[in-house]
Amino acid sequence: MSHRRKDSKRAYVIAGAGTAALALAAVTLPYANAGQDETGPRTMSAKAAAAMGTKLADANESSTAGWFIDSKAKKLVMNVTDEETAQRVEESGAEARLVQNSKAELKKVSDTLANGASVAGSAWSVDPRTNKVSVLADSTVDSAEWASLNKTAAGMDGMMSVKRTAGKFQKFHGNGGAGAEEEGNGAGNGAGQGAGQGDEGAGNGAGDDGAGAGEGGQAAAEGVLGGDAIFAGDSRCSLGFNVTVDGAPGFLTAGHCGEAGTAFTSDQAGAEALGTLTDSQFPETDFSIATLDDAQAEAPSAVNLDPLGEGQGGTQEITGAAEAAVGMQVQRSGSTTGVTDGEVTALDATVDYGNGDVVNGMIQTNVCAEPGDSGGAMFSEDQAVGLTSGGSGDCTQGGETFFQPVTAALEATGAEIGAGGGEAGQEQEQGQEQEVGSFQ
Repeated sequence: MSHRRKDSKRAYVIAGAGTAALALAAVTLPYANAGQDETGPRTMSAKAAAAMGTKLADANESSTAGWFIDSKAKKLVMNVTDEETAQRVEESGAEARLVQNSKAELKKVSDTLANGASVAGSAWSVDPRTNKVSVLADSTVDSAEWASLNKTAAGMDGMMSVKRTAGKFQKFHGNGGAGAEEEGNGAGNGAGQGAGQGDEGAGNGAGDDGAGAGEGGQAAAEGVLGGDAIFAGDSRCSLGFNVTVDGAPGFLTAGHCGEAGTAFTSDQAGAEALGTLTDSQFPETDFSIATLDDAQAEAPSAVNLDPLGEGQGGTQEITGAAEAAVGMQVQRSGSTTGVTDGEVTALDATVDYGNGDVVNGMIQTNVCAEPGDSGGAMFSEDQAVGLTSGGSGDCTQGGETFFQPVTAALEATGAEIGAGGGEAGQEQEQGQEQEVGSFQ
């Protein structure tokens, strides 16, 4: 490993900086709030911070080492490895923080794990707050595997940490009725039933609410939103986001919820035809896309804020898709646990669910979820952010949950979401951030 400065963990703050260097000037002023000075860290919304962080990282490449949103101070914090980059970052409106470990060094640690040093039941990601690769080991990791992970960490010059997480990493799909296939705790909602816990995990049976086609045929389902239950045989997942594909209505959900050709209904009895998967990607990534069986069906770009039918009502309109950012406050809607909230804790995470099911490039959060919530919508205000994949724990004990980035799914499928597709929402946002209170 290369030699690093002993004082490099201190924060770097520049007062009275001049004109921004390189291309960074182009991303400075659109993020400032009215009346603020044009130098030093600026308050901004999470969407603006995410856009700025991405651009600063691209402009400075190897001289940055990750970034995060300080939600309390409402500012972007960018890790840098030299003072020249720190000055450019400060001049652009973010806070620069000099760190020990470079992006390249941290990538070597992640590559070591990916190339055989990891174990099933573990997850890892670069934590920009600690400037280390953070490894989580679930309850299935035995003492020998735990010792192996710690031995690897010991050889990484302080760039890798290992800790336990409660529960077992699992994909969060469930069966259509009263239980999930995995062992764990669950909510057990179904057709208006209350929450409960059991050895078979979570289950949400939407039941046959009388809206089916009657004997001998299927009716086309309409108005199914993000977070609502979707069924394929005995399996239940949650719809992610309604989209359009070549002008036709469709939706995104998790890849592990079915293979290409899988037909979904909106009811457990299978009477209300919804859509058929045209593409499904799992493992490595975890998303799938379906086209609606009725090309004229309504498919509002919105998330259901009451997917359990508890009478709370309300929807959240989705106008576009946004990149996630560490520190971003998000919500998740799913058919087992309804709407929960929390914070993005890491990006580009890898999780090994076991049996060869390894997914990469995930968004890691502390938002709880349970079996049956797979595919459900994670969003920040009116922006789609992620599709629920899996995690550990439950909504009683808490835990980690991993999400497929929506922007990557949109790019791969060519689908569009909301008013302007995946990137349009970000482009339209520039220059329109006025409220500190909108920082999510």
